[in-house]
Amino acid sequence: MPPAGLPAPTESLSLSQARRVALRAQGLDVPRPERTGPATMRHLQRVVDRLGLLQIDSVNVLARAHLMPTFSRVGPYDPALLDRASGRAPRRLVEAWAHQASYVPPETFRLLGWRQRTYATEAWGSIAQVPLQHAPALTEIRTLLASSGPLTASEVQVHFEADHPTSRDEWGWNWSVAKRVLEFLFFTGEVTSAGRNAAFERRYDLADRVLPPDVLAQPEPDDAAAVRALVEISARAHGIGTLGCLADYFRISQRLAATAAAELVEDGVLVPVRVAGWEARPVFRHRDATLPRSARGAALLSPFDPLVFERRRLEELYGLRYRIEIYVPEPKRVWGYYVLPFLMGEQLPALVDLKADRAARALRVVAAHASPGTERLPAGTVDALAAELRLVATWLGLDDVVVGAADGTLRGDLAAPLRHATADAA
Repeated sequence: MPPAGLPAPTESLSLSQARRVALRAQGLDVPRPERTGPATMRHLQRVVDRLGLLQIDSVNVLARAHLMPTFSRVGPYDPALLDRASGRAPRRLVEAWAHQASYVPPETFRLLGWRQRTYATEAWGSIAQVPLQHAPALTEIRTLLASSGPLTASEVQVHFEADHPTSRDEWGWNWSVAKRVLEFLFFTGEVTSAGRNAAFERRYDLADRVLPPDVLAQPEPDDAAAVRALVEISARAHGIGTLGCLADYFRISQRLAATAAAELVEDGVLVPVRVAGWEARPVFRHRDATLPRSARGAALLSPFDPLVFERRRLEELYGLRYRIEIYVPEPKRVWGYYVLPFLMGEQLPALVDLKADRAARALRVVAAHASPGTERLPAGTVDALAAELRLVATWLGLDDVVVGAADGTLRGDLAAPLRHATADAA
């Protein structure tokens, strides 16, 4: 039975059809279009328009998280495009707390005000407590940014080092007082990034100086309208998904997402559907989502790619139980440190642990496994994966693809055939 207030689904899809709807929405159902020249800002904009956000993560063992989704959909491109889109006026992208720290279009930044205003319950403890624990520093840093921004956290910390020296005694995110205050101001939307420096440090500045004037001039949306707009962006990017999927994209509570989804169903924006094997929870299709006859794309996906954001969705739709193991002690890792699923058609048949060995100018495949539950690899999987690895290496300016750990060990059941495939193509 559908939840109270929702009409019963009149449309039924198989699991295969649901996968293809999702892949079409994400721009991964077909091979990358061939180009006669370099990728342009228009290519990047199409990816941003389709995905709605790019998650940011500082791990750089392969390529930074926000760079990979565009590569997966466009192929090799100059990352300076993204730097320009987020670091020069008028900005096409700004940083905000969306699906964690993310690049979002400036218009989407304005939809996050409800979260920014409710930081006491929406932010994690050390950030939510900043106004109580560091009130004088908060006032001073606001004044400093207003007069001297944009500034990095280390540049701001110089002003506070005498009274609040940086501690290096603790493991983990050992943030200075300046960094904590800046992250509070970032979470609440009072400041954002005016761009990143060569060390990938945020250059914090007042949001009013970063957002385009036409966006600043728009009226502030009320909370319900803003959440509804975010849920629609999520639904469009997913194509099809459960309430949990729609809520997770912008880390909205399911309570708020449920209200927004019901209103979007009433407006005809979301269509309740039935998916075989996914009956336990209500499923919605965005009205503009389409079903391709087949899925023929092939791409490596970052652990932070929007297609694999929500791990329960990934397991239910694609049969892949996937967890990132960066914070797992090495002896306990199953698949590796920085493992990327490989998409082929509508399946995710392989997992590869990758490292850009910049000193050796090689892309190292530390491990390669058939995905758990894969009984038979789709024909041509290994060769297609080898071709994708060579493309990644070219994009990163690396000269070779090396299959095997630094000590020569081959890890995973696909390592040996992948080594042969990459050697044959060399």
